[in-house]
Amino acid sequence: MEKFVIRGGKKLYGDINISGAKNAALAIIPAAVLCEDICRIENIPNIIDVNMMIKILEHLGARTSFVKPNVLEIDTKNIKAMAAVPDEMAQKLRASYYLLGAMLGRFGCASVAMPGGCFFGVRPIDQHVRGFELLGADISTKGAIISASAPKLIGASVYMDNVSVGATMNVMLAAVKAGGLTVIENAAKEPHIVDLANFLNSMGADVRGAGTDVIKIRGVNTLHGCTYSIIPDQIEAGTYMVAAAAAGGKITINNVIPKHLESISAKLIESGIEVIEGDDSVTVISNNGRPNKCIVKTMPHPGFPTDMQPQMAVLLSIADGTSYISESVWDNRFMYIEQLRRMGAKIQVDGKTATIEGVNTLLGAPVKADDLRAGAAMLIAGLIAKGETVVDNIHYIERGYENVVEKLSGIGANIVRVSVETGDKKVIAGVI
Repeated sequence: MEKFVIRGGKKLYGDINISGAKNAALAIIPAAVLCEDICRIENIPNIIDVNMMIKILEHLGARTSFVKPNVLEIDTKNIKAMAAVPDEMAQKLRASYYLLGAMLGRFGCASVAMPGGCFFGVRPIDQHVRGFELLGADISTKGAIISASAPKLIGASVYMDNVSVGATMNVMLAAVKAGGLTVIENAAKEPHIVDLANFLNSMGADVRGAGTDVIKIRGVNTLHGCTYSIIPDQIEAGTYMVAAAAAGGKITINNVIPKHLESISAKLIESGIEVIEGDDSVTVISNNGRPNKCIVKTMPHPGFPTDMQPQMAVLLSIADGTSYISESVWDNRFMYIEQLRRMGAKIQVDGKTATIEGVNTLLGAPVKADDLRAGAAMLIAGLIAKGETVVDNIHYIERGYENVVEKLSGIGANIVRVSVETGDKKVIAGVI
């Protein structure tokens, strides 16, 4: 069993380079199934979720190899039409449902087990199913397996009842080879949706309007291989921005698209933190004072991202005054609050709103990661707490953060990964 051990109270100084976007990679890798060719995808993050998606593609018959670090080559010529994504793999990865759209788009049939991943509320796929049905597919379920089939997919008008990133991307995947025009209305607008559209267009698709609430896809008969570089990870960058704001110091975060970070930057500035934008970097400067209180409401892009809500809660837990966070995207995303209370935070939750009464400091304690972004929040809490914080369930954190110990150590954090066996601690990575 491995854990992170953090000795808090150190300010952060230096540079961090951001990895490729997790949420883009997890859609772009299965999108390669749509062409019977070789795709080279650059800026792939080396994280658990991505590695699991690669294993799923290999199970389906694809050949994959890393030709250099973070550069993945995928040959999808030998994928079989009747190949199914097994339950034991799909349960480890929510994004496995993108194989439904990709396989349906290429072969006219697909079979995938219900997806897994982090749990912080119901993750219905009804809008995915409805989108596929409007394109002409028949959907059936048997146990945990969802199957889709269509003699021929035909373009259609698909209106999303609720803004859904996953459904928007899945319908895009199914529609790129469908006959005629598909129009997705009330589409999600996140940066990784634009990235998926750009990748599909690099393979010869005709996708327009990504990044707006109306996406138009004119079906093409064939797609070809391409070389494509994934955008930087908005949430990884935001996590380190909040870490610097909470711990104090000055860090420059490189390989980012500052526009993607505007909602995060705005809340940090409102909290009294200095944020300086460069062409492909942001610098965060935090003085010795406590941050200002503020009100945060999560919203679909371009609003404040739900995936940054737990990290922001840590910053506001030491703010001067009472802050409020409203969660409008997911149910049950405040599970991590109990862990922060163990460290001395004063937070009350009423439905989808958390009231945070700022304290002077947090105290180190044994805590656990309840999900990926909750785990990131525990890391930040450990960085600012007095004493030692031990973080369990670190596999959740490594689902979405590449080389997190090395990156934090590189800017001055006192963090180690330890292997805990029969009461002994063996340092695996980090600094003492």
